[in-house]
Amino acid sequence: MDLRLIKDLDLKNKRVLIRVDFNVPLKEGVVTDATRIERALPTINYILDQEGASLVVMTHLGRPKGEKNPEFSLAPVAQKFSELLGREVIMAEDCIGEAVEAQAQALKAGQVLLLENVRFYKEETKNDPGFAAKLAKMGDLFINDAFGTAHRAHASTEGVTKFLPSAAGFLIEKEVAFFAPLLTDPEKPFVAVIGGAKVSSKIGVLQSLLDTCDTIIIGGGMSFTFLKVLGKKIGSSLFEEDYLPVAESLLHAAAEKKVRILLPLDHVCASEFSETAEAIAVDGQDVPDGLLGLDIGPKTLAEIETELKAARSIVWNGPMGVFEFDTFAHGTVSVARMIAQSTGTTVVGGGDSVAAVNKFGFADQIDHVSTGGGASLEFLEGKTLPGIAALMK
Repeated sequence: MDLRLIKDLDLKNKRVLIRVDFNVPLKEGVVTDATRIERALPTINYILDQEGASLVVMTHLGRPKGEKNPEFSLAPVAQKFSELLGREVIMAEDCIGEAVEAQAQALKAGQVLLLENVRFYKEETKNDPGFAAKLAKMGDLFINDAFGTAHRAHASTEGVTKFLPSAAGFLIEKEVAFFAPLLTDPEKPFVAVIGGAKVSSKIGVLQSLLDTCDTIIIGGGMSFTFLKVLGKKIGSSLFEEDYLPVAESLLHAAAEKKVRILLPLDHVCASEFSETAEAIAVDGQDVPDGLLGLDIGPKTLAEIETELKAARSIVWNGPMGVFEFDTFAHGTVSVARMIAQSTGTTVVGGGDSVAAVNKFGFADQIDHVSTGGGASLEFLEGKTLPGIAALMK
């Protein structure tokens, strides 16, 4: 993918408008997890290191539904951002308008202005050209480093590129560098580990991976839809009736393309979906009546380990069980550990898998942990991401 990158633009003495993803969790007006801010700092510091450059930062926060709502103000984010950046961050009262334009134009070299939540305007998500033009007035150049919103054609991600010279920041550059080869030319063997609750949310990814994968490991709640297709008993386990034909066609396509599909060979079950439920080991693919599968068992893990040890490329999206409950987290923790220990290229994408590697302390042993849940899924599906397509040379 031939992206226009930040280093392709001359930022000297320029006011740089950057779109970041500072959609961070807040509790009582305090940022509880600043990972997304931290991930954007290399690009932000690079801009501020350029002679005479100043910076205007825009982001969304939450879902204010196109209305100004103090609950979704970026003021607490500005405070945390300033702390992590080690310099003052000026907080604008709005994201467009003459007063904010004047503030942006008055910035001196090295100064940083954070615009108020772009989603306070419904024109943002509608990708309204007039609104994008008003945002574009805040800078001389535009850098997009918000991979988490790259799958949306919004005014602050795609619309603004029509009015300013634009390029990708280091974060988007890294995401593309790791994901693009998986779709075109992964180092083989290429193993995908796909989990989570529903087949319906992963169909596109599974179909796309059939073209490049050697093995697809399917775990989590979604595996029971596939096991049911194979005529296995699934007890009270979660499955999607409407997606049985889709699961069946995926299994047929995999057989035709000689892609190995590895489904759970044994389970850790319970009689109810509860944090305090007693774990019941089931040695086999069939789940007895009255039980529901909440994790994968030791036989499955042994088989997964064999596949992952041989892999030269691994992508992981979705947990192997209900990892939020400690009793049923063993499968997900074990798979996270195996991926972390792999000598191949390892990429983790999707909210729950990212949460898992962070929770269990494996994130720093993985080559790339994606910052975009929906965006990484759509990228793996082979879809065009509007925010990235707009940055092509």
